[in-house]
Amino acid sequence: MSDAVTATMTFHPQPSGGAPRPWAFPAPERGELPNGLTVLRCHRPGQQVVAVEINLDAPLDAEPAGLDGVATIMARALSEGTDKHDAEEFAAELERCGATLDAHADHPGVRVALEVPVSRLPKALGLLADALRAPAFDDGEVERLVRNRLDEIPHELANPARRASMALAKELFPAESRMSRPRQGTEKTVEGIDAAAVRAFYEAHIRPSTATAVVVGDLTGVDLDKALADTLGAWTGGAAAPRPVPPIVADDTGRVVIVDRPGAVQTQLLIGRIGADRHDRVWPAQALGTYCLGGTLTSRLDRVLREEKGYTYGVRSFCQVLRSTAPSPSGGSAGAALLAISGSVATEVTGPALEDLWKVLRTVKEEGLTDTERDVAVQNLVGVAPLKYETAAAVAGTLADQVEQHLPDDFQAQLYARLAEAGTVEATAAVVSAFPADRLVTVLVGDASQIAEPVRQLGIGEVTVVSG
Repeated sequence: MSDAVTATMTFHPQPSGGAPRPWAFPAPERGELPNGLTVLRCHRPGQQVVAVEINLDAPLDAEPAGLDGVATIMARALSEGTDKHDAEEFAAELERCGATLDAHADHPGVRVALEVPVSRLPKALGLLADALRAPAFDDGEVERLVRNRLDEIPHELANPARRASMALAKELFPAESRMSRPRQGTEKTVEGIDAAAVRAFYEAHIRPSTATAVVVGDLTGVDLDKALADTLGAWTGGAAAPRPVPPIVADDTGRVVIVDRPGAVQTQLLIGRIGADRHDRVWPAQALGTYCLGGTLTSRLDRVLREEKGYTYGVRSFCQVLRSTAPSPSGGSAGAALLAISGSVATEVTGPALEDLWKVLRTVKEEGLTDTERDVAVQNLVGVAPLKYETAAAVAGTLADQVEQHLPDDFQAQLYARLAEAGTVEATAAVVSAFPADRLVTVLVGDASQIAEPVRQLGIGEVTVVSG
């Protein structure tokens, strides 16, 4: 017999992490074209797909009475042909560039987003400029977009989360406020939109002097000044008259609205009010405390409602800026953020789930957040920021948000420092102020016959049932 062969294995040393490198949110370079267009550029080495975001000062409250949704139709129509290309040709030209072009309208204004390989940037900027400078607004294309929007509305109304959002807006804001009505219009208002209305809205609000372009990506070897001058720089338009900004007014009297869905096996929850926006010094602590309350799987709400009770797959709390304006000389701002808690639970446990949710809010007020909760929240919000901003589009979107909300260019960079500095006591005070147990509007989309009485017994506010 031959001698036995003993096999040996050689293990390579386990790799270890290197020393952490300092990171900060990138700072843009600000400039202006001769036509008045503000430009923010940000060189991001290695980002071969360039992201361009355009902020247009065409807010929803500027829509004519009875034409809610015209801003959305106009935004969608920007890519449906120009004075040089019809809709199909324009789409083909974008495809040849390997580019995508999207646009949407929201309360602060219209945003147009372009992504394109850096090698095709000048060509794509030309197409973007054509869409802004001379959109065709063809009668047939606008009519098609209106029909598409009308087709979307029944699906949105059938979606419990979307329906809850509409009901909360209607409850929070006065009827005369644009914020009380669906962002993209109702069936009645959208039916009245035609190409003439779209052109009129465009002529009234879209011009370079009130617009901002954000360009982010690897700009090595790119003559961006020339590319911008030859494209967006050729866009012309007159100056805009000052437009009054209506204040945001809301009623957060504690109450419950049930949107009746007979036979629903789940109840969609949306609980909210309005509070401080990003101009307020409390924002970092408010963001931190809200994350501790319901920002992730380890948050207080999930730990109780999901892990301990098994009521839900997840409940989240969040702060969503609705609209911000530049602070007045006295330091005030006409902006506000929606502070909300959302999720869904089985119909039969709607009452117990809400009871425990309110217990969580009271416990946070009475006992406060823990240092561990605060530390986890900081790590999740600050520690993962470099991953969050790996793409040019993510950086461009945040810079465009800052422009839209009238924030300084270094706001995001400073925010991470403030989040890291915010203490547990400060975060507790902010989240307790943000979510007072007796000043929350609760919307429930579900089977009223099953959930109305258990909810009334909780005593969290007058209960009203409306048709779904």
